[in-house]
Amino acid sequence: MLKRGFDFLIALVLLIGLSPLLALLALAVRWKLGRPVLFAQTRPGRHGAPFAFYKFRTMTAARDAAGELLPDAARLTPFGELMRKLSLDELPQLLNVLKGEMSLVGPRPLLMEYLPLYSERQARRHEVRPGITGWAQVNGRNALAWEERFELDLWYVEHRSFWLDLKIIAMTVWRVLRPQDIAQPGQATMTKFTGSQRGRKN
Repeated sequence: MLKRGFDFLIALVLLIGLSPLLALLALAVRWKLGRPVLFAQTRPGRHGAPFAFYKFRTMTAARDAAGELLPDAARLTPFGELMRKLSLDELPQLLNVLKGEMSLVGPRPLLMEYLPLYSERQARRHEVRPGITGWAQVNGRNALAWEERFELDLWYVEHRSFWLDLKIIAMTVWRVLRPQDIAQPGQATMTKFTGSQRGRKN
């Protein structure tokens, strides 16, 4: 209850306090990338329950001659890259926190298609609400290999506490001020998770 109350209060205060910035960012995205301003995608929440995950758009809708979307890295604009570097694209997730679908701190929500690829241990990352930031994000972010990232997520699940959340939030502020590990080389973020020997269910 303490965590949920803290999440709700901080998300509400931030949404109100940052409303001028959010409005400016929405206008900038509309001008640079057009509509829609928000990117919404179904992601797995606590216990794998799907929810609509929000971000500011950072990529164009450019397609190839066959009408297929170009790879993410080809559609990421310099403006979008700056948004990601400063983590400004993540601010709409405060709405997800307010609605109780996400927490300020927790394992990042990944793709629905990854759910059947997790081992029983890796699937434990869904025992808690996903977060805007997390232990993996302040310890390597997208530069981590998938197995390393999942182990950090599981360490958080097994050691979570209010004080750990405060530590991660403080570390996140420092990381935003000194951005690094935004993406793997040649990727908009990370390569897709396709499972592994350790990551497959028995």
